[in-house]
Amino acid sequence: SSVRAAADGSVASITQDTEQVQILVLRHAGGLLTVYAGIEGISVAKGATVSRGQSLAKVRAGTSPFLHFEVRKGFESVDPMSYLK
Repeated sequence: SSVRAAADGSVASITQDTEQVQILVLRHAGGLLTVYAGIEGISVAKGATVSRGQSLAKVRAGTSPFLHFEVRKGFESVDPMSYLK
């Protein structure tokens, strides 16, 4: 499945966890970050500008594929529901 940007922003970071699973972080207006993990085939580069709904990557294949999605305000994780409406 395609992983899409939750909102307009820019690619702040592309990294990997300790198991070499890719992690993508987008920076948005108002000091918000969105974090996408459990992904592969990232199609954007660090520093790129992205639009809401733009394809960023695909959910990583596996026995139990899943997407980890997180919204952060500064260093704090916040409930994403109010931002996704």
